[in-house]
Amino acid sequence: MSGVRQRACYRRSVLSTAATSGNPPAADSVEERIIDAALVQFERVGVRKTTIEDIARAAEVDRATVYRRIGSRDDVVNAAFEREVRRLLADLGEIPARHDTFEAIVVDVFTTVIVRWRTHPLVERLLTLEADRILPQLTVDGASFFLLSVAASTEILRKVLEDSRFPEVADLANRVEVACRLVHSLVLQPVGTIDTSSEEALEAFARAYVVPILTR
Repeated sequence: MSGVRQRACYRRSVLSTAATSGNPPAADSVEERIIDAALVQFERVGVRKTTIEDIARAAEVDRATVYRRIGSRDDVVNAAFEREVRRLLADLGEIPARHDTFEAIVVDVFTTVIVRWRTHPLVERLLTLEADRILPQLTVDGASFFLLSVAASTEILRKVLEDSRFPEVADLANRVEVACRLVHSLVLQPVGTIDTSSEEALEAFARAYVVPILTR
């Protein structure tokens, strides 16, 4: 399977997870092994110093299998990020059951997303040591990931509104996009005059600024 087709499969699974808010679909065990091995290598020595041979050896497969199942090293990086997005969306789908109000759900979702990405070992390493590799994928070349995040988040919140009979929110997709842009900014540049350094601070920020975006 080509890298393009593989990425398309992951994107379909991400959207499927967002729409159902259930557990992520079972993935091919060989592909999962490859991604698991790649994440360990990336976190240990970085993407730049990791080769397809390293990934194949750690996953106990041959190089051809890595290329056939996922693709090049950059395709493996993309597949790893997309799998982490899929897992995050599955976790977000469990949040509504813990709260009685839409506002509380929004605060929890917002805080969970930022904390997850800020503390993810691979994201931390790439932003700190290989920013030239990850920043283009998150900015000028990151349209597909961003649009996917907006679409998936919109579906999650729309399902919450429908299932819980909360009041309808006009222009939900546009409001979610504004919130996603805030998340994007706070992950890439956490330092500022506004304190968002802890979960408590993020929750306070969400209550003051994000909830109004999605409810008023």
